[in-house]
Parts: sequence; structure tokens; C-alpha cells
Amino acid sequence: MTKTEVMKELRANGTAQNRRVYRRHGIRGELFGVSYAALGKLQKRIKVDQSLAEQLWATRNHDACALATMIADPSKISVGTLNAWAKDVANRGLAGALSNVAAAAPSAKGRMEKWTASRGEMVACTGWHTLASIARQDNGLPDVYFVKYLETIESKVHASKNWVKHAMNNALINIGVRNPALEKQAIAAAKRIGRVEVDHGETGCKTPDAAAYIKKTLAHRRKKANKAR
Repeated sequence: MTKTEVMKELRANGTAQNRRVYRRHGIRGELFGVSYAALGKLQKRIKVDQSLAEQLWATRNHDACALATMIADPSKISVGTLNAWAKDVANRGLAGALSNVAAAAPSAKGRMEKWTASRGEMVACTGWHTLASIARQDNGLPDVYFVKYLETIESKVHASKNWVKHAMNNALINIGVRNPALEKQAIAAAKRIGRVEVDHGETGCKTPDAAAYIKKTLAHRRKKANKAR
């Protein structure tokens, strides 16, 4: 598909209701209001197309940028493009979407380490979500690699910017469900941290209690595994 064809379909799939919902979630600028179900159907048709992804991202349309992260090729996306996209991110939804691409790229650790240290709220938010995505992978990284980030989260989360706090909490959870050793350390850190206060604006969203969420996630995994057996 061409950029023109994709943009036409995105416009046709947008709804006023979705636009209102997305605005309440802090999405600004141009958007059609396309559901993620519709984006998923488009992604299945396009599959992977890095060139098209870059063209869509360049439109700065939220729906096009979201789709761009879904069809981007982590093996081909350059460090320069990842950095440029991270600087463009203007809301936590795109921060999370971009983190999935970044975490699968060869430069994943380098990008994450640079972004988490950024003073920019959304760049740092993207970085911590990238760490969460890295923690979900079976990438052979030693526990000590993640422990240092648990220490950083514990010491800095409460003083961090709004969406960075939310992303740090997400990283804490994902580190905690990586394996039993990290589970113990993450839950201990979460209990010392206490409640993480995040302003979610005009939405009913909440930042979960990390310790409780880790336990709930692992209990669900065990239940699922038992059923499979």
C-alpha cells in the first residue's frame, strides 16, 4: 500500500467518538480517531514496511504514527530514526508503541539507556517503557542488569515527571515478572516505594500498585500453565 492509500483508509475509519476519547487521554494535534482494532487489520494487510512506516510517521498524524510503529521493521530502523521518533512522541500511548519497536532493534539497550536519562518527559517515558519491553524478552540478560534499574526506580520515581513515573512503575512490574529472583527484589522495592501518584487527566485510568500487579500477573500465568497441562 502507498502512504496516500493508507491515509485514505485511516481517515475513513476514524470516528468522532474515538477522537473524543483520545483527546481525553492527552492526544493532541491531528488525528482521525481510528480504533486499535482497525489499525490491527491494516497492519495485517501491510505486514512490515519500514519505508512506509517512516512516511506515515512524517505526517505527524497520531493514527498514522501509531500504525507506523506497528509496521516498522526493528531490524532495519536506524538509530537516527529511533531517536527522531522518540523526540516526536507527544503522548504516553505512542511512547509505549514506540518502545515495542525500540526493544526489538539491535540498538535496544543503547537507546533505552540514553532515553531513560533524558530530561524530556516523553523521551524518558519512552525509555522506561522500552526497559519494560526488554524485560519481557527472553534475551539472556543477567539479573544484575535489571537490578540496577530497580535501584534507580526506587530512588527517583517519586521525584520524576508525571508520565515518567507511570512508565517507571510499568518497568518495575515487568522486571518483577521476569523470573522468581527478580520477582522478590521488585516486590520488595515496590513496597518501599509505596503508592506512585500519577495524574491521568480526564480519564478513569489508574497507575497500578506494582507489588499487587506482579503477584496477580504471576498467579494468572501459573493458572494458565496448569490448564495447559
